[in-house]
Amino acid sequence: MRLVKLIANLGYGSRKEIQMAIRNGWVTDRQGNRLKADSKTPHEDILFDDEPLDPAPGVVLLMNKPEGYTCSNKDQGRLVYDLLPDRFRMRKPALSTIGRLDKETSGALLFTDDGTFLHRVISPKSEVPKVYEARLDRPLNGDEGALFASGEMMLESEEKPLKPAELEVLDETHARLTLHEGRYHQVRRMFAATGNHVTELSRSRVGSLGLEGLAPGEWKILDDDEKALIFR
Repeated sequence: MRLVKLIANLGYGSRKEIQMAIRNGWVTDRQGNRLKADSKTPHEDILFDDEPLDPAPGVVLLMNKPEGYTCSNKDQGRLVYDLLPDRFRMRKPALSTIGRLDKETSGALLFTDDGTFLHRVISPKSEVPKVYEARLDRPLNGDEGALFASGEMMLESEEKPLKPAELEVLDETHARLTLHEGRYHQVRRMFAATGNHVTELSRSRVGSLGLEGLAPGEWKILDDDEKALIFR
């Protein structure tokens, strides 16, 4: 791929803007040599304004999503994409969230521009576990664990029972729930079905991948070993 198209597809600007950046000497290799539009320099050796290029297509990001942000790039209000560099909105192929967290749910949120990887994560066949921590409005009844694990629980307006889920009671109004599927507002609806209300909800893990070291609003690019943790 020509250098101009490569950098433009990563969202750094239009092709015309990238051509100007090359003419101005803003695109170099790691030795400081100016690159030309037809240069054949490896991706990892290209610098734009003295900074390494973002990864090529196939990137996966992990964000610690704060409350109050919507998993969209079109809605009004605060969006998760606002927490990323502006150029990430312009990438081709586009960067998408892998599944969604509702506006008031925080925690582990994945992004990718790799459609195959996205579908592998969300596919029901993969049964990638997602771990949530829920704060509740009232004490647990004591029988939620058996109900959630039964594989027979039905949610309102649905015709298929939920897959078994594991509940760990942390205290009488604080629980950790591991799901192996992803239905609309599933955690909130499960507790609502037991007569309780979730007041605070966060997702702490996807597979074996956690948020260690990421403060709310922070994100990182995952390496191959970290991506593999999603499926463990």
